[in-house]
Amino acid sequence: MDGNLNALTTIFTEFYYWVTVVFMFLIHVGFCMYEVGVSRRKNHMHTLMKNVMIIPLVTITFFFFGWWIYWAFPAFPVIGGIDFAAGKANLPWSDTMATNTSDRITGVFWAAFLLFSWTAASIVSGSVIERIRSSALWIHAILIGSVWWIIDAAWGWSATGWMVQKLGYHDAYASGVIHAIAGGYALGILLVLGPRIGKFAPDGTPRDIPPHNPWMVTIGLFMIYTGFWGFYAACNIPLISPEGIGGEITGTVWTATNIYLAPTTLGAITFNFLMSLSGGLMATYIISKGDPFWTFSGGLAGIIGASAGNDLYHPIQALLVGAIVPVIAYKLHYYVERRFKIDDAVGAVAVHGYSGFLGVVIAGFILWGAPSSPYEGFATINPLGQFIGAVIMFFGLGFIPAYVVAKIQMARGTLRIPLEIELQGLDFTDNLIYEEAVAEITAAHHEQLNAGT
Repeated sequence: MDGNLNALTTIFTEFYYWVTVVFMFLIHVGFCMYEVGVSRRKNHMHTLMKNVMIIPLVTITFFFFGWWIYWAFPAFPVIGGIDFAAGKANLPWSDTMATNTSDRITGVFWAAFLLFSWTAASIVSGSVIERIRSSALWIHAILIGSVWWIIDAAWGWSATGWMVQKLGYHDAYASGVIHAIAGGYALGILLVLGPRIGKFAPDGTPRDIPPHNPWMVTIGLFMIYTGFWGFYAACNIPLISPEGIGGEITGTVWTATNIYLAPTTLGAITFNFLMSLSGGLMATYIISKGDPFWTFSGGLAGIIGASAGNDLYHPIQALLVGAIVPVIAYKLHYYVERRFKIDDAVGAVAVHGYSGFLGVVIAGFILWGAPSSPYEGFATINPLGQFIGAVIMFFGLGFIPAYVVAKIQMARGTLRIPLEIELQGLDFTDNLIYEEAVAEITAAHHEQLNAGT
């Protein structure tokens, strides 16, 4: 670091990302609480454990190959090839991926992307609770967390990604590159996995399986809101000089930028985060007739729907997008549930997948003609490019890979838990041991009382 200004910029950037990563950890805490609150008591520990184990599995695999994929795969597939030079600097044995004082940024920047990976895997985890084998879910967590979502990030969520260059794709806060892909991935598994026992009546009518602990669901979602706010900040680069990066960003002042290196501010995204959250909460409260589960989930859907363009939207636009998208997602959820007998335990496909897909497409119309990035020669934002991008995210990198892997797992008998275990509950053995221990202690206590008399 040469010069005091450069030193301060580097240290500030390091601390900035470190703080956002700590905030984003609340997303995973929220998902754990949310899923346990939705699941029934007989499945609590299994639900919690499969979500907790996402942390080490995705962290280790993301360190060994996920981070390399982001830097090596920004070009158009097949034609563009792999950028081995950029990838080499981010291999697990490179100097940047180690403890040293010469590179203060890679570790915290890597961690921010890692938390995005946990989020993608956790979205999938919630939709399949109470019937999937832990080992099967963990394979999917690794695949979406360290392979598929990071490929779509390289394509559409980097300054030089081919989708940004050729399609004008714009998705500043990951409506598509995290949420649409995770929702599509969850749908691919659910189509193969099937519904929970008792979810549908003999005539096909869906039954409501209400959350076991509404308080835990509510607090979990509020933690997700909080972590999501930190996520918004982590999607920005905090400080760029007027000279820019490679001379591409020039101006008269230092500035923060979005993931595409276009100038933005924390003030702008604060306006739009809160307005889209509010729009989602109000709209789903009305459409669901005050259903608490959907009202709280609708706030999240509102943020997700507006996230693609929330660096450029006016706050009123963010409010309207945040209100419209959850209503459509809510209607689609129940249509798909009835028509295709899809049992999405937490509404993840709707809240994340449909909302993310719609958010990307809507941004193409509202921001039509705006620059997708500050780089010269890149396509501008447009409806067709956004639609193609949404299809790639939801179906190409989400639904299809998940469906194929789930079909293989089902054929091998490794996807779904046996019928008798599902009926008893995944925690049956542990609960039985606990109940037996309580019974023994109670019996011993009564014996002591009787002996005393």
